[in-house]
Amino acid sequence: MYNILEIIEKKSKGLELTKAEIDYAVMGYVNGDIPDYQMSALLMAIYLKGMTDKETTDLTDVMLHSGEVLDLGFDSVDKHSTGGVGDKTTIVLAPLMAALDVKVAKMSGRGLGHTGGTIDKLEAINGFQTDISLDDVKKQVEDIGVAIVSQMGNLCPADKKLYALRDVTGTVASIPLIASSIMSKKLASGASKIIIDLKVGKGALMTNLEDAKELARVMVNIGHLNGKETICVLTNMDEPLGNAVGNSLEVLEAIETLKGNGPKDLNELVINLGSLMLSLEKNMPVEEAIEYVENALKNGLGYEKLVEMVKYQHGDIDNIPVSAKKFDIKAYQSGYIKSIDALKIGELARKLGAGRFTKDDVIDPTVGFVLHKKVGDKVLKDDVLITAYYNEKDLPLADIFDCFEYSDEEVAKPTLIYEIIKKETL
Repeated sequence: MYNILEIIEKKSKGLELTKAEIDYAVMGYVNGDIPDYQMSALLMAIYLKGMTDKETTDLTDVMLHSGEVLDLGFDSVDKHSTGGVGDKTTIVLAPLMAALDVKVAKMSGRGLGHTGGTIDKLEAINGFQTDISLDDVKKQVEDIGVAIVSQMGNLCPADKKLYALRDVTGTVASIPLIASSIMSKKLASGASKIIIDLKVGKGALMTNLEDAKELARVMVNIGHLNGKETICVLTNMDEPLGNAVGNSLEVLEAIETLKGNGPKDLNELVINLGSLMLSLEKNMPVEEAIEYVENALKNGLGYEKLVEMVKYQHGDIDNIPVSAKKFDIKAYQSGYIKSIDALKIGELARKLGAGRFTKDDVIDPTVGFVLHKKVGDKVLKDDVLITAYYNEKDLPLADIFDCFEYSDEEVAKPTLIYEIIKKETL
């Protein structure tokens, strides 16, 4: 028989826990036998002392098998993002891949903190349904090749409960806890191959490249130990992705991207992630896959598939409301944009109503920002930097100005993709 106090003490000393000890602690907490305060102590010990690769793999397995493990009945590639500001990539990528005959059954989440959630964004489309049964998802993917839905079934209840506790105990930013949380959900969702867009920078959970590489290494290993080819793409989240931040605004930008009119950085990310997904699924060289993805963006095939998906999920793609109240914020000096603080932009969008401060907050899908200048762009005094869409909440103009930093000298465009980490590169 195990004792939770002995397990906490063992981990507090930096010793390796057995799988049986991890199972006892996690499932005891899920079943209500271990109280919050004791699990909080164990999480803090993990946060401070870390976990070995074996412990992290064992924790993932315990969380994975704490609930249902879905069988989709077909091969599919899942793309996951660790969260960022302006990250509407899934809304572009999922229909684009389906147009190239890659099946996508994508389970997405809601916004967390300053980061936007794909489900919240899609629900900005009037009538769009995200709560769909597994049988209906299977039928939809068989019929049109793509579905984006909220979490189905009883997947990883241990992760749900542990994450809620981590969120209020200051133990979110732990590589073993992040890796096991992400990978347990990905493995439970039934995908045969996994691409992870691991955001790095001011607007991301991982703020530095060294930690991001370690997290990528752990997740790639876990995926392969479970028989799922897993690739991590480390991407820049110092400035928002694309131009739009806010639910309706991001959906509209995703639509324009699928019509071939997307912002340069979003296009680049979609092409890189899409070519990896296509090459994995069709067993073709990435260089060849890039051509297919670029052509599908140019000729609007992905947009046609998005229209199909929205219609299938009872949405009206011609009815995406945006606030009529808008205000242009202009540059107060000339120069070059040196930086745009993604975290501050995300938090300001949340204050306008685009995100939640508590789980019960109701999102206003019509508010947000559209950037007119990005890092490296030349700016003249009185050029429009950003347009704010707002409703009843105050527009914090001074705070918006603080998001932009100028330089008198020319600034290089930032690197978007830092590194691609696969099993063979570890």
